[in-house]
Amino acid sequence: MKAAQDYHIEAVDYAATSASLHEVRDAVFVQEQQVPRDLERDALDPLCHHVLARDSAGHAIGAARLTPDHRIGRMAVLPAWRGQGVGEAMLVALLDEALRRHWPDVSLHAQVSAEGFYTRHGFLPEGERFLEAGIEHQGMRRTLSGPTTIAHRAEAVAITTAVIAQARRTLVICSRALDPGLWDAPAVVDALRRFATRQPGAHVQVLLQDAGTPQRMLAPLIGLGQRLPSVFAFREVQDPVDLPYTAAFVANDDHGYYHRPLGHRFDGEAGLMHAGRARQLREEFTQMWERARPVTEYRALGL
Repeated sequence: MKAAQDYHIEAVDYAATSASLHEVRDAVFVQEQQVPRDLERDALDPLCHHVLARDSAGHAIGAARLTPDHRIGRMAVLPAWRGQGVGEAMLVALLDEALRRHWPDVSLHAQVSAEGFYTRHGFLPEGERFLEAGIEHQGMRRTLSGPTTIAHRAEAVAITTAVIAQARRTLVICSRALDPGLWDAPAVVDALRRFATRQPGAHVQVLLQDAGTPQRMLAPLIGLGQRLPSVFAFREVQDPVDLPYTAAFVANDDHGYYHRPLGHRFDGEAGLMHAGRARQLREEFTQMWERARPVTEYRALGL
C-alpha cells in the first residue's frame, strides 16, 4: 500500500500542464469508461482552476477542475492509485480554492458509483438521477457559507453521513427513538461502523427520549452498540426538565452538526464548518446526558 507522502497535490496552469491533465483524464474517462474524447474535452478547460496529483517521481496520477460556474468536475484518479486518498486530497484542494474565492456553494455531477464518496464530504443530492455520456449521474451540491437547509430524507441521510465521517473521536446523537429512515439507513449505519472501528478512541453517545421503541423495532444501531460496547453508550431522558424536549440532532467534535427542531421530521439545518454551533449542541447534550439514565436493557438484547 502506498503511503500518503508518495504523492502531492498542486494547483496548475492549464496551458502549461494540459498534456499531463489529459493523460490522466483520457486514461480514466476515454479508455476505461469509454466516454467519447470530444465529450470529455470542452472549451471550459482553459477557464478552469485545475489541480494535478503527482507521485514522488513527478508522474501525473490524478486530475480535477473547478469551473467558473462553481462546479467541480473531471475528477479522475488512475486505477493503481485509487483508495489511497488521492481523490479526497484533490477534492479538499478544490473546496479550499472555492472558499478562498468566497463562493457560497459548489456543485457537481457525481457518477452514481462515487455518490457515497461525495456524500462523506458534505455534498447533498439534488434532483433526479440522469445519464451523462451514457453513465448514470446524480447532481449534488455543498454549501460553503452559512448553514444548509435540510428538507428531505435523502438530504438528511447524506448530511448525517458527512457529520459522522468528519468526526475525529467523539459523536453525540440526540434522538426521540432512533428515527426510522435515518438511523437505520444503510449509509448512516455503515458510516457509524467505519467511525467506530477505524477511529482510535472513538466514542458515540446516544441520548433517547424513548428507548423502548428502538428495542422493539430491533434498530440496527443497538446491535452495533452491542458488538462495540466500548464505543457506544445509550441513555434515556428521565428528568422532567428534559421530557418536553422536541428537537433532535447529531454533532461531532470538529465543526459538523445537523439539527432538527422537530425530532420526528427530517427538515432542519446543518453545517460542516460551524464549530460554534456544533459546540453549543454538544454542551446542551452534556447537560441532558448527565441527568439521563443508562439504558442497561440494551446490553442484554439479542439481535
